[in-house]
Amino acid sequence: MTFSPEPDNRIPVIVLSGFLGSGKTTLLNQLLNHAPRSAVVINEFGATPVDQQLLRQHNVPLSVLSGGCLCCQVHGALTPLLKNLRMAWQAQAEKPFDRVLIETSGIATPEPILDTLLRERWLASRYRLDGLIVTVSAAAGEDALNRYPEAQAQIVWADTLIITHTDLAEDRQIDSLTARLDQLAPAAAKLHAVHGAIDPDTLLTFQKQHRYRLISDPPIPEHRFGSTTLQFDQPVSWPRLQAALENLMMRHADRLLRLKGVVYTTEHRRPVCVQGSAGRLFPPALLPARTSEDGRGRLVFITDGEIKVLLESVTAAL
Repeated sequence: MTFSPEPDNRIPVIVLSGFLGSGKTTLLNQLLNHAPRSAVVINEFGATPVDQQLLRQHNVPLSVLSGGCLCCQVHGALTPLLKNLRMAWQAQAEKPFDRVLIETSGIATPEPILDTLLRERWLASRYRLDGLIVTVSAAAGEDALNRYPEAQAQIVWADTLIITHTDLAEDRQIDSLTARLDQLAPAAAKLHAVHGAIDPDTLLTFQKQHRYRLISDPPIPEHRFGSTTLQFDQPVSWPRLQAALENLMMRHADRLLRLKGVVYTTEHRRPVCVQGSAGRLFPPALLPARTSEDGRGRLVFITDGEIKVLLESVTAAL
């Protein structure tokens, strides 16, 4: 008598991590273009979530955990969220998604997230952790590794490393970063991406290394990072805002780690996506308009410590 293996009904999970400004959301957009039947869980450090605005062209089940990191403040919220997501999936005859993509905040360490997926018995029997993808900026990644242990932890746990912003870096920077990554994560696959462009099939296929370990009592990290939100109730002048943000990022390049948000301007009919990191303000991108929007612009600043003049300098320039 032969026995056929029972079908694996667990939902695949892919965790997407990477330090602030390394291109996680850009890469997530690329993955969703290729694999639209995905549920997405986004973790944002700031109290005002904006990343879901950057995914507005995708009609996918989307959950947002804001106000802290999945590795510390909102760690306990992940289990009930995934339980509810699984029960909603199971209740439908025609399954609404094929996988779950979890995007962590840029300062989250992966260990507690992996521990939740592997050690929580209810989740482990219904979800299958396929792998951890980590983005690292060729232009700013080595500096982040030198300054922040969170960036190192993300690299060490990676199954696949995506080196982004290669078009913004010199060859010597890329070579130096690659050598550092080989030291921290010798077994991880290393791929290059420009503007998030990469073969999605490669990302969604992992070598089964089974190298995750279970940790009994994950330590709670103490972050020194801060988050500030600036809201605009009326459309603003884009040239003035652009100049103010460029000046701010240049003056506080070491402490202003990440800038992101959506604003409404007097020059554009559609909302404008604003992003910056590592002292650089990236070119703006127009987003699809939605009738349900409130017309308020929001910018989130993530800093190393507190920059008291942050809001005053931007509002004064406008």
